[in-house]
Amino acid sequence: MVLNLFSIFDPVSPSIFSSNWLSLLSVTLWVPVTLWASNSRVSYSFIIFLDTLVGQIGPLMKSMSGILITVSMFLLILVNNVFGLLPYIFTPTSHPVLPVTLALVGWLALFLYTLINFPQFYMAHLVPTSTPPALLPFMVLIESTSNMIRPLTLAVRLTANLVAGHLLLSILMSASAMVPWVLMPLMAVPQSLLCILELAVACIQAYVFSILMTLYYTEMSY
Repeated sequence: MVLNLFSIFDPVSPSIFSSNWLSLLSVTLWVPVTLWASNSRVSYSFIIFLDTLVGQIGPLMKSMSGILITVSMFLLILVNNVFGLLPYIFTPTSHPVLPVTLALVGWLALFLYTLINFPQFYMAHLVPTSTPPALLPFMVLIESTSNMIRPLTLAVRLTANLVAGHLLLSILMSASAMVPWVLMPLMAVPQSLLCILELAVACIQAYVFSILMTLYYTEMSY
């Protein structure tokens, strides 16, 4: 029985060396499989998915470095989301520190790059076309506020979806502990469906985070 549902999001470990955040390094385990074995169907499917992602963000990016950064961010979030579904593994992306850091660093880099190199373009972007002169100060204030809260909305979207999913899994597992053993097979069906749903959410949230960062880059660069 879980006494505190939010205890699964506590990154503090009672041991001297906390291993919770070591799951961040799990992305380094994704070494090229061609070094030791032939590609499996899962590997081919993942490669096809990455090719599709690169094909979508490629036309929006001006350089290969931007594509590599976006794909690397996608892989980092995806690996941590998926590994966080395993038992006894802390999910760094469900803690606000990591999503806020990724969103703030990415957005701030784009903002400063545009503001320093293209200040006139940035200021013109704050005012929509055909705006009445009397509304110009209000439109600038609204657009500036909208731009400033973008990293916060990115981080909250990622964190909230993962926290909600993990809470549902925790509640369902706690309820299963109080069910008679005769009904255990019946509980396996909703548990399996929820795990599949959370796996889909983990992939979708990583994709959404990366695509939105790409769109922000496109909006500030053109």
